[in-house]
Amino acid sequence: MKVVLASQSPRRVEYLRRLQIPFHQKAVEADESLLEGESPRVYVRRVSALKAAKAAQDESGSPLLVVAADTVVWQEGEFLFKPCNVEEARKMLSRLSGSSHQVFSGITLRLRERGRESSLSGVAVTTVFFSSLGEEEIDRYIRSGEPLDKAGAYGIQGLGGLFVPKIRGSYSNVVGFPLELFYRLLRRMKIDLWSLRRE
Repeated sequence: MKVVLASQSPRRVEYLRRLQIPFHQKAVEADESLLEGESPRVYVRRVSALKAAKAAQDESGSPLLVVAADTVVWQEGEFLFKPCNVEEARKMLSRLSGSSHQVFSGITLRLRERGRESSLSGVAVTTVFFSSLGEEEIDRYIRSGEPLDKAGAYGIQGLGGLFVPKIRGSYSNVVGFPLELFYRLLRRMKIDLWSLRRE
């Protein structure tokens, strides 16, 4: 079965490699505009499904499995996407300091087999607790460059992990690819993870 990862995220690439699943990586263009009144749960499910559908449309042949994901940070009724610049990153980190927030990740699997297509989506949610940060800590972290390509302006798998004393839920979800959810969706689609792996 050909596996396509519809993502440019190096973290998702790393997780699939750890699972020893051979795959092709594909960058897809999907409309990620936020719809009015959309909740984070609905948003990540919808965007991951759009990415999966687009990637499948661009691929021919069968059997095919497309894996797509989307991750956002949510705090007190607002989305915290990737910061556009240093000042926005500073505002986000100041806001996260000494409080908690939620990370939502949507995964969609799209399967093409024997001329038929099916898809299944799921959402993982993790609560992340942040230490109180001083201005100098925030500035030095921003100078590392890490916050500028991360939702919420931090990466828990890197230096950002220094500021996270605890989480409630899946760690891999905060990184951007909830492994437990991925495995659960595979099983629901009756896809054997072990047969996908390169032994």
